[in-house]
Amino acid sequence: MDVNKLPQGDVGLLAHEVAQELLNGTELARIAYVAADGTPRVFPTMFQWTGEEWVMGTFPRSAKIAALRARPEVAITVDTASFPPKQLLLRGKAEVTDVEGVVPEYAQAHYRYAGPEQGARNIAEVDEPGLRMVRIAVRPTWVGVLDFQTRLPGGATPDEFARRGRS
Repeated sequence: MDVNKLPQGDVGLLAHEVAQELLNGTELARIAYVAADGTPRVFPTMFQWTGEEWVMGTFPRSAKIAALRARPEVAITVDTASFPPKQLLLRGKAEVTDVEGVVPEYAQAHYRYAGPEQGARNIAEVDEPGLRMVRIAVRPTWVGVLDFQTRLPGGATPDEFARRGRS
């Protein structure tokens, strides 16, 4: 299977080299959801990719927990600021689970983003007896990859994209 030929939306795009780079790198993800008041929200976050799920850990008092339990549909992007940009777009439903102690993927993300020494310090700061966390996991049901070289918005060819906005 040539992942470069898969259409946007195909979960097989998770195997695309851009998707793998972004899922295993240290760019922050941005997750969008609908808040309890019905308005959209988006926030940046560290995350961990398990090979099947996009996972983040948070703390129970976070307002997003109730909102995600009520409306679990989310959209996630992981992207670069470099040129040409690389973008991974995910959609799915968030599964929200209460956890005793540190969410394992939360710890893994801290080690990946901050390195072993700082990651250990970050986890030690929160890992106390009685700690409760919340695991938010999304198994993608829709995946998009843009590299602005061969995979362009709207499925445009490079020539079509170069002519955008012109008759």
